[in-house]
Amino acid sequence: MKFSVENAKVAVIGLGYVGLPLAVAFGRVLPVIGYDIDEERVRELAEQGTDRTLEVSDEDLAAAKHLSYTANPADMVDANVYVVTAPTPIDPHKNPDLTAVLSATSALAETLRSGDVVIYESTVYPGVTEDECVPVLEEISGLRFNEDFFVGYSPERINPGDKVHRLETIVKVTSGSTPECARFVDDLYRLVVTAGTHLAPSIKVAEAAKVIENTQRDVNIALINELAVLFNTMDIDTQAVLEAAGSKWNFLNFRPGLVGGHCIGVDPYYLTYKAEEVGHHPEVILAGRRINDSMGTYVASQLIKKMSRGGISVAGAKILLMGLTFKENTPDLRNTRVVDIVSELVDYGADVDVHDPWADAAEAEREYGITLVEDPVPGSYDAMIVAVAHREFVEMGAEGIRAFGKANSNLLYDLKYVVAADEADLRL
Repeated sequence: MKFSVENAKVAVIGLGYVGLPLAVAFGRVLPVIGYDIDEERVRELAEQGTDRTLEVSDEDLAAAKHLSYTANPADMVDANVYVVTAPTPIDPHKNPDLTAVLSATSALAETLRSGDVVIYESTVYPGVTEDECVPVLEEISGLRFNEDFFVGYSPERINPGDKVHRLETIVKVTSGSTPECARFVDDLYRLVVTAGTHLAPSIKVAEAAKVIENTQRDVNIALINELAVLFNTMDIDTQAVLEAAGSKWNFLNFRPGLVGGHCIGVDPYYLTYKAEEVGHHPEVILAGRRINDSMGTYVASQLIKKMSRGGISVAGAKILLMGLTFKENTPDLRNTRVVDIVSELVDYGADVDVHDPWADAAEAEREYGITLVEDPVPGSYDAMIVAVAHREFVEMGAEGIRAFGKANSNLLYDLKYVVAADEADLRL
């Protein structure tokens, strides 16, 4: 292929929250092969036309007339553009885990041919594309980088559950390993991203831009979380403070809470790993991570204190946790920090039920060992914690949430400002 968008045949590797919307978008205008190692996922998409993540509607799936699905890497042989959207989690030591990205790289390298372009969308630290992935491509394919094949990097900006900020409406950062490849990558994404693109001067710049987007948010949320802890100690309403400060035009609109998910709670560790590798100790970033990772324990401790002061024994207490996903109105359970609250309360002997109308029960059991309660029994609980602002919980209001509590005594801890300040017993 001579960097011709018109002749592009795209293989999207990984059909999750990032890959499927991309495959569908390209599938409206170009031949696309959607590849995933999960055969059940492929079957659902190909035969049922349904996306279990709820990111793509059935109608949009059907509109991608040029998209086919496969779990066989050999089926990618006709592609000349490969887009890798594999997940990039952290390991138990909070170091980058590139296993999925390198595995995807190995799979596509088997069918890589002269003139092909490989584009990475996975969030990584600067240098991964060229220093980690390219050698694998060269070794397995036998081809030479920037002579026989080329690479690009265009970081994903998917926001699960957000129906306003979608792939098409978010400016796409693009880059390539040569000027010609960079222009091709930029032209390719311009076919589907109506918001336009930003062509970065190098792959490392594009990688760095992605990883600091979420690091910046993480640090800002950490500041607000620390302020919330401080204001709770001073018996000052945090939301009231933020609303007052927010009356100034340049005050940043962040709110306290649990920080999980596939991006904000993970990406900063990719940057700190690389920083320490080159001899720089990232003090502010790590401090923010420590604060945000501690919030689940803090929430549990606040509830335990309130229960004890109110004469409610924590050991054996029935507590209802409302919400398990990492954010509202999405089934996404990746890296949810609600589990930290569950773990801490269970350690104190509480009987914790978790209810989430959006989460997949089998996934919750498999990933976290949590059995979801489908229909909590009204009048059963000593305390309710609204951990995720699903619209179902918002619509309940304070009265509906309180109905789950015991008639004589119950506590409502509102982490998400779902009810008014005077309707909750505890808030962040």
